[in-house]
Amino acid sequence: MRRDSGALEIAVVHRPVHQDWSFPKGKLEEGETFELAALREVEEETGLACRLLRFIGHTDYVDRKGRPKAVAYWVMAAQSGSFAPNAEVDEMRWVTLDGASRLLSYPRDRELVAVVMAADQVEPFV
Repeated sequence: MRRDSGALEIAVVHRPVHQDWSFPKGKLEEGETFELAALREVEEETGLACRLLRFIGHTDYVDRKGRPKAVAYWVMAAQSGSFAPNAEVDEMRWVTLDGASRLLSYPRDRELVAVVMAADQVEPFV
């Protein structure tokens, strides 16, 4: 996430294979922690090197192939880098929290936006 003229914005990505808008995420590599996987996956999908700010929760669901999936989410501050389309993600957008709620494809992602909104009201992220 970042602040632009005081407004909190978050990065969302479009995955052409799934034709969806979601948060960057991926799979753990062998021996990798959830934190390191989150940082690596975000950089791979968005080109942004980030730092972790705060853990905000996790979701569990069954993917399109019927496999169980658990995803841990952190609020991160973008430090450097820039987006370039890649094999997994063809578009990235910086959007406000309200904009993210309208754009994201999955209810579980929209629920996380609500968590971020509430948390930012209590203790601003960046």
